[in-house]
Amino acid sequence: MGHHHDHSHGSNKKALMFSFIIITIFMIVEAIGGIMTNSLALISDAGHMLSDAVSLGVGLLAFKMGEKVADYNKTYGYKRFEILAAVFNGVTLILIAIYIFYEAFHRFQNPPEVTSTWMLVIASIGLIVNLVVAWVLMRGDTNHNLNLRAVFLHVLGDLLGSVGAIVAALLIIFFDWGWADPLASVIVAGLVLISGWRVTKDSIHVLMEGVPKNLDLEEIIKAVESIEGINSIHDLHVWSITSGQNALSCHAVVDGDKSIEDCQLLLRDVEHHLEHKGIGHVTIQLESNDHPHSETLMCNGDE
Repeated sequence: MGHHHDHSHGSNKKALMFSFIIITIFMIVEAIGGIMTNSLALISDAGHMLSDAVSLGVGLLAFKMGEKVADYNKTYGYKRFEILAAVFNGVTLILIAIYIFYEAFHRFQNPPEVTSTWMLVIASIGLIVNLVVAWVLMRGDTNHNLNLRAVFLHVLGDLLGSVGAIVAALLIIFFDWGWADPLASVIVAGLVLISGWRVTKDSIHVLMEGVPKNLDLEEIIKAVESIEGINSIHDLHVWSITSGQNALSCHAVVDGDKSIEDCQLLLRDVEHHLEHKGIGHVTIQLESNDHPHSETLMCNGDE
């Protein structure tokens, strides 16, 4: 389990580094192209790419910070920094979407002249770049790592932005529909806004130490209480330290005649059950029916 985490961590970091280089280079190209062609679709996509570059940089910093070992000041280490990076990325997406809506509103009222041919060329290159970057990021752990998922959604928004810009350029070329440029921007902004909201909501849920979305609390309670030797559990807490690293603490009531050896065997049994439920860090306080909260034995387990 730990080896798998190290492997996915390394591949995630490589994916971010590659994406950061490619996105930053093309962001500069698209920004210049957007200004030269006077296309809001390209400018907004370049702005989105700028946020991608920033989020990728923050994401890389988050992985680097997460590698720092735990100390007396940060007993869980610095892995929670990844979630802070995901919050930053999500909020950035929301702000960018609002800005695009604002710009598009003015352009609907007075559509400017757009150099549609170059707009089409630049947007097509952008689509290829975003497809490559999205493919690289998809090979990482986007299902369980919130930070990487936030970056992936940034790039997905870019990809859709490039598609929108291509369609808008074709409509301007063939039908002279100037409003197609701001319309494409509005559609992309809506998708960006949804992505930003989801990432921000999921990240805040982790920061508030909510129950991880992939865990069923009722199922966990049944699994622990079904173990022979455990009568009941209370003061249960389940949370995420960072993406893919779940923790649990609780009080478990057991028979009062348990020896230390019995407690250790019981704890190993609980850890085994919880590991299969996706929980790696476990803290159980064992107490007897006769003396709850007193004469307790603290047993800790960590994967």
